[in-house]
Amino acid sequence: MPNLSLEDVFSRIRDAKMVVMVAEERDDAQGDLVMAAEKVTPEHVNFMAREARGVVSIAITDKRMRELGVPLATASDSGTSSEQAGVLVEAREGVTTGISTSDRARTIQVIASKTTGPEDIVMPGHVLPLMALAGGVMMRNGRAEGAVDLVRSAGLAPAAALCTILRDDGEAARLEDLREFALRHELPIVFVRELVSYRLTNETLVQRVSDVAFPLLEGAFKAVIFRNIVDGREHLALVKGNVGGGRGALVRLHSECLTGDVFESRRCDCGEQLQESVSRILEAEAGVIIYLHQEGRGIGLGNKIRAYALQDTGLDTVEANLELGFDDDMRDYGIGAQILRDLGVGEVRLLTNNPHKIESLRRYGVSVTRVALEIVPHDGNIGYLRTKKEKLGHLLSELKLLT
Repeated sequence: MPNLSLEDVFSRIRDAKMVVMVAEERDDAQGDLVMAAEKVTPEHVNFMAREARGVVSIAITDKRMRELGVPLATASDSGTSSEQAGVLVEAREGVTTGISTSDRARTIQVIASKTTGPEDIVMPGHVLPLMALAGGVMMRNGRAEGAVDLVRSAGLAPAAALCTILRDDGEAARLEDLREFALRHELPIVFVRELVSYRLTNETLVQRVSDVAFPLLEGAFKAVIFRNIVDGREHLALVKGNVGGGRGALVRLHSECLTGDVFESRRCDCGEQLQESVSRILEAEAGVIIYLHQEGRGIGLGNKIRAYALQDTGLDTVEANLELGFDDDMRDYGIGAQILRDLGVGEVRLLTNNPHKIESLRRYGVSVTRVALEIVPHDGNIGYLRTKKEKLGHLLSELKLLT
């Protein structure tokens, strides 16, 4: 089946059809069959058990889990330690042994119903409930969050039936296997990152908290604080001049770097880029610096320092992140795009050397042109800059090898 747009996928979900959902587009990624729980029939459960072979489960919100009085299971009870699962449940009425496909379909339908209360289920049972965190995929890149957000975005109740896809040998199917499975059964594949992009594009996830005049030594800005309503993180926008109304502006999207921005670490060029951005925007007619709370390419300060220690053993910055189990760059600029939208900025002239940042903003509907922001390298950061150019594709045309 050809790749479908998310709107087409949502239409399939509303039509009681399944999709293959994959967390990440990487070779070792695992995947699930997913459909709307309220649409489940015994035939669907039978297909999941026969073709996917994993545990047939239902993903519901943490709020719904509490409403139903389903306690969380220990890792040994649920068979998993990477997600939050409840104890096995069963519909109180309309089932026999609970294990048949019709019994499990009945249980899934009962849990998905808005009218169901704690009195309508019994424990233990034969269906595994998985808890999706409030905020969904914006909080965690998990299978429960992805499944719930998928059916909720399709306009249905936030409850999804899902089943991990296994290979013939019983091991979890990987990306190549999942592609073959989807092709064989004529099912579309949906990656969780697509849901993240969809929500950032179609939902308003930031709100203004406060604003105030904000004079710096170099000149005057207005500081505007935005809060991400999903995870509570606060981000700062420094505004110079008359922005808004669709007018263009010189913009810097700058990810927090405590070590470089505050303590002037020589391991990176972040602090120097920030100061150069301040100077250029003050010289411009109008501009914005958006200071995003995503330290260390999104891995946090503690992990960033751990990565530094690995770099001291000979790894480069990308290899260190991968060694810690992260992607080479975990940052996302969707919240930055939402802040620009709130500020009413039109054409963005973006101070950056990072093509991923440009592509990301364009994906969220922002009109962007690049303005180079190259800093003269020194012996402390030359290796870091070289890695950014060679492995991350940063546009560093003036980068010279120091001897």
